[in-house]
Amino acid sequence: MLSTYQYPKYEYQQPPEQKSGETKRYPVVVVGAGPVGLAAAIELAQSGVPVVVLDDDDTVSFGSRGVCYAKRALEVLDRLGVADDCVAQGVSWNVGRTFFREEEVYNFNLLPEPDYKRPGMINLQQYYLEEYEIKRAKELPNLDLRFRNKVVSVAPDGQGATLQVETPDGIYSVETDWLIVADGARSSIRRMMNLEIDGKIFMDRFLIADVVMKADFPAERWFWFDPPFHPGQSVLLHRQSDNVYRLDFQLGWQADPEEEKKPENVIPRIKALLGDEREFELEWVSVYTFQCRRMGKFRHGRVLFVGDAAHQVSPFGARGANSGIQDTDNLAWKLKLVIDGKAPDSLLDSYCEERGFAADENIMNSTRSTDFITPKSKTSLTFRNAVLSLARDYTFARALVNSGRLSVAAYLTDSTLNTPDSAAFRGNMVPGAAMDDAPVQENGQDGWLLDKVGHRFVALVYADHPADLDAATVRNYQALATGAIPVEVMLVSPQAGTAPEGVRVLHDSAGRFAQRYDATPGTTYLLRPDQHVAARWRAFDATHLAAALARATCNTH
Repeated sequence: MLSTYQYPKYEYQQPPEQKSGETKRYPVVVVGAGPVGLAAAIELAQSGVPVVVLDDDDTVSFGSRGVCYAKRALEVLDRLGVADDCVAQGVSWNVGRTFFREEEVYNFNLLPEPDYKRPGMINLQQYYLEEYEIKRAKELPNLDLRFRNKVVSVAPDGQGATLQVETPDGIYSVETDWLIVADGARSSIRRMMNLEIDGKIFMDRFLIADVVMKADFPAERWFWFDPPFHPGQSVLLHRQSDNVYRLDFQLGWQADPEEEKKPENVIPRIKALLGDEREFELEWVSVYTFQCRRMGKFRHGRVLFVGDAAHQVSPFGARGANSGIQDTDNLAWKLKLVIDGKAPDSLLDSYCEERGFAADENIMNSTRSTDFITPKSKTSLTFRNAVLSLARDYTFARALVNSGRLSVAAYLTDSTLNTPDSAAFRGNMVPGAAMDDAPVQENGQDGWLLDKVGHRFVALVYADHPADLDAATVRNYQALATGAIPVEVMLVSPQAGTAPEGVRVLHDSAGRFAQRYDATPGTTYLLRPDQHVAARWRAFDATHLAAALARATCNTH
């Protein structure tokens, strides 16, 4: 057990199927109550879809697992109702520093510009995130969270799947229209379905040592190449919640994992880094190898794979849980539309398209980071060290330093759901981009743009004088809100003032929306339920907007 955390024990309850002896059918079953499975279940349940979650354990994840959660993941967690708890408990940071031998050669700031609600990154032990998600899940009446329910067989068919589930009371059957698989890197469902996952295992080993100590280290990410306290190898330091520090020591492929985990071998490494005078306690020790792999397809009929069950990356860059949470963010709104009969089944193919692209991008960046951190030849090592030496003084070399390109949202610019631009825009808010945040006011109350959108389609229209809108325009806006797939129109204005009745107005109080979205009077953005840009124009046009909505939901035929 850990000295800084008390593991909760969640109650097992006999499933209704075992009490009645009947096989019940549910719209969605999620296998796995980790961060990703819970995120999928919460998002669907919030949107009105009944969900059953099956997990073979009765507590949160054990030991030192995920650590870093990026701004985009926090923005998704905001919509799930758990981000406030995560940020309050976690350690927020924006600055990372890279050292070569004894000197700092490079640093970066994940959030160099102000006026974002969330930091670039927080460090938080995974068990806290799961605890907060479980708390949220239990608040939702249409989310049935079943602990100590182990799936022992799966039989997919064209209409869904039938599962055999083992509990302390025996085995029962459950049927589902849609199965979401979030049971991790060693996915038993993937194995039961005889599905392959291909990629590369890296020939290196790293030691994780979580230590408890009171230290004056700033809330920053520190990465050392070839430091004097661990020559020839690399070391990473992260501060987490509860005065726990995560240390990663590169060991090399020949290291004996069992020997390296022994306290008599771990403690001298830590003292070499911290100094003999600093007191600390070991909280967790493990040795890991890492891999970059993915399934060829994330969708197999009505079985949908998310997170580590679908794709795995090395830990450099914090791309695992962050990517998995974005998988569910992409999938949930599409599945909701399909279940409701408002979009064709083919919309779910875009989940594979978009998140497959994101997985490939993550694997590429993670592989490049790993190759830089653990060069496998003398030539690669010479190049790496030359880059680090030059980075002290030359800007061009700093761009080549790769101690783990940190997780950011993928730009889904080639998605078939996007409507291409018909006018020129500056900035990053291209169709396929995840939205940038901005401070706004509504009815005189301070708030954030991303808190106003999400879960539904929204059209943001930039308007100089919202109070002057004519009645016909307001009726156009209201008609969009009552369509088969509703689109809520919101006005964003540089002026604080009254809104026409029935129309919401957000005051661009710091001018950040205009800046980040290159907005001029009339500029219109169509936003997806997952806060990605679907289309944008220089003037509002209901016909163009309807066509873009049809394209974003595969309703073009």
